[in-house]
Amino acid sequence: MNSASFEALKRKKLFLFDIDGTLAIGDTLYEGSAGLLRHIEEIGGKAYYITNNSTRSGRDYVEKFRKAFRLETTEDQFITSGYMTLRFLKERYADAKIFVLGTASFVEELRKNGLHVTEKAEKDIACVVAAYDSELTYDKLIQACKVLSTTDVPFYATNPDLCCPIDFGFIPDCGAICNMITASTGRKPLYLGKPSRAVVDLCLEMSGFSREETLVVGDRLYTDIACGINGGVDTCVLFTGEAKPEDLADTPYPATYRFDNVKELLMHCTEAL
Repeated sequence: MNSASFEALKRKKLFLFDIDGTLAIGDTLYEGSAGLLRHIEEIGGKAYYITNNSTRSGRDYVEKFRKAFRLETTEDQFITSGYMTLRFLKERYADAKIFVLGTASFVEELRKNGLHVTEKAEKDIACVVAAYDSELTYDKLIQACKVLSTTDVPFYATNPDLCCPIDFGFIPDCGAICNMITASTGRKPLYLGKPSRAVVDLCLEMSGFSREETLVVGDRLYTDIACGINGGVDTCVLFTGEAKPEDLADTPYPATYRFDNVKELLMHCTEAL
């Protein structure tokens, strides 16, 4: 990257952050994350957290940020894949029966918002939705496969992430669960969270900032960086999670910026002023 690229960092006001593997891992905030968030506030900017973790609601994340990270946030700053899926389903399947493979909290969140949800292969199902499910059972997989194999209803999923970062490494995420279903049924889902450009468009609409003022920051090329590219904004990959420097040699999702960690990104943001 040349100096002109770094110069553009000082014009960024809207930062769209992935969380796990980017700003933090589990309950541990990476060095530099709090400083970067303070910097954004000082320059009159805005931070949104665009996570593909559908197991937590915005309310859950506000509590986590307060307790684990000692950071004050508001519920509307969290744009989760679960929230994007909820918006999509309310627009298109408000009065229909929806089969959902997901955690009890995700299912309950959909029901609380007035959606007719079932976890069994019943009659008159209008679509199938799969989410990251830390409570996954084989019976849930059987029920999903039965609906998809015996009907032609649409198949949706919250996010294509293959693995979810954890303190010892990674565990299977929604994309891996969906790959099992696809291998058994031949059906592939339409993913509703990142890398959909709808995530970026919603943040721009809510914040009032322009695409030129926006930066997507994440640790995955095929979700975070692809989301920014699809949304027509600059991107920054941090090598603190899934992506490695060698992955950039041959990728359809080249990031505008690349740094080893969030502390390095903060350094370049503040040096650009």
